[in-house]
Amino acid sequence: MKVLCWTSFTFSYLDRARVLFESLRRHHPEWILTALISDEPPPGFQFDPATEPFDNLVWAHDLGLPGYTSFLFKHDVVEMCTAVKGPFLHRVCSDPAYRGGADIAVYLDPDTAVFSRLDPVVEKLRTADIVLTPHLAAPEAEQAGVKDNEMSALRTGIYNLGFVAIRTSGEGARFAAWWALRLEEFCYDEMQLGLFTDQRWCDQVPVLFDQVAILRDPGFNVASWNISRRPVEIRHDGTITAGGAPLRFWHFTKLGVVGEAMTRRYARDNFQVYEIWNWYRRRIEDCEAIGLPPGWWAHGAYADGTPIPRADRRAYRDSAELQARFPEPFASGEGSLQAYLHPETADAPPELG
Repeated sequence: MKVLCWTSFTFSYLDRARVLFESLRRHHPEWILTALISDEPPPGFQFDPATEPFDNLVWAHDLGLPGYTSFLFKHDVVEMCTAVKGPFLHRVCSDPAYRGGADIAVYLDPDTAVFSRLDPVVEKLRTADIVLTPHLAAPEAEQAGVKDNEMSALRTGIYNLGFVAIRTSGEGARFAAWWALRLEEFCYDEMQLGLFTDQRWCDQVPVLFDQVAILRDPGFNVASWNISRRPVEIRHDGTITAGGAPLRFWHFTKLGVVGEAMTRRYARDNFQVYEIWNWYRRRIEDCEAIGLPPGWWAHGAYADGTPIPRADRRAYRDSAELQARFPEPFASGEGSLQAYLHPETADAPPELG
């Protein structure tokens, strides 16, 4: 079966996406690799898709989302990169130009790396139409793990949507259409509303759709939140196992102080884990996006360069009146949304009503 594999990111994660695509190319040279980017390159930054380790590039602004500028403003960077996953997947299923003849679509987060072939996913999809991986595949043995990991999954979702795989027909296509609609309207990090971007929605998938497979293989989606129950071993021949199974892919979430602290807490004296993390850090350095400003996201600031507070995005998305009045919410100056929300920085802020 023909497979399309893709990830969603901004230029600040280009180094991670390069590592992911290189690892995919090594183990699955036959797959179609697609990058979905919700960003614009900064002035002077040299970005040539032809030199990148993926086959196709799709810009989020070309997905045909209605009111794209308004949609973009409503989301912070993480929300945006997850919000477009559903619409893209729906287009893969419904539009031959996106699908490229693929029978299967596989999503992987940009901060993952593949260590061996993902053939078990394809095998699952011979009889299933949707494959999900849970954050946890075994109960925690200590109270600290219950609090950090089992209770976290209750808040953020049972399944980790750093991975999802579907058949591009049947229930897979029906799921993609549903997920697209939910993420177009409700892909926000608002736990008090029961939302955690794209993940909490998929808690419902096994009861809303048929032909759903839950992949509990410990070699898939290894991360800080589950390594306490998946001992890692690097064997003499170089093969790596997690929980006794071949390591398929590792999710290097929160690379830096937070991720390292959680990894140390649960890896403890499993030193092979640290070897894998050190390898990943070196690969990220090797794949650095030279000339990219730190923390770059083209849509993180108003036109005058002022960073957009999260509260501004919230106020805008919660008010149909603001959306109607300010169809160009990124603008600065007199008569802009920025001037209305921050009258202390404007001489003559507009008024609604």
